[in-house]
Amino acid sequence: MKRLALVLFVALLHVAGYSSAQQQVPQDRKGATGTVKFAKVVSGYLTDVNGKYKLRVSESNYGPGGYIGEHQHVGPGIRYIVSGEWTRVGGGKTVTQKPGDYYFSSGDTTGSASNKGNSPVRIINFEILPADWKGGSAIPPKK
Repeated sequence: MKRLALVLFVALLHVAGYSSAQQQVPQDRKGATGTVKFAKVVSGYLTDVNGKYKLRVSESNYGPGGYIGEHQHVGPGIRYIVSGEWTRVGGGKTVTQKPGDYYFSSGDTTGSASNKGNSPVRIINFEILPADWKGGSAIPPKK
């Protein structure tokens, strides 16, 4: 448990450079919808992060042919593929995720992703974001 807390804290340090004033949505997106399912500002034993960050669960859906162009995320997160096949490109690699797959996104890497299949893609996102962050967590890549 202490190791998990340390990993989350280090990930949170990455998020600290963002504020709600920096929120932007990538322009290159098609066939996507998203819904926040749950968000809770962090409180508890990690006193250094209490009130500064929130854990958020959201759902993203991409219809056939849907995609998101090059982007980063405000904070780290774990993504769970519920349905469809999600093809991600980043770091010189292409990976196709299938239902039941999880993957980690540190947030500070640039990538793109698409639904190349004929069925909708449904993704559940578990993310760490600044407490005052509103809207989607995908942002244009930092230059």
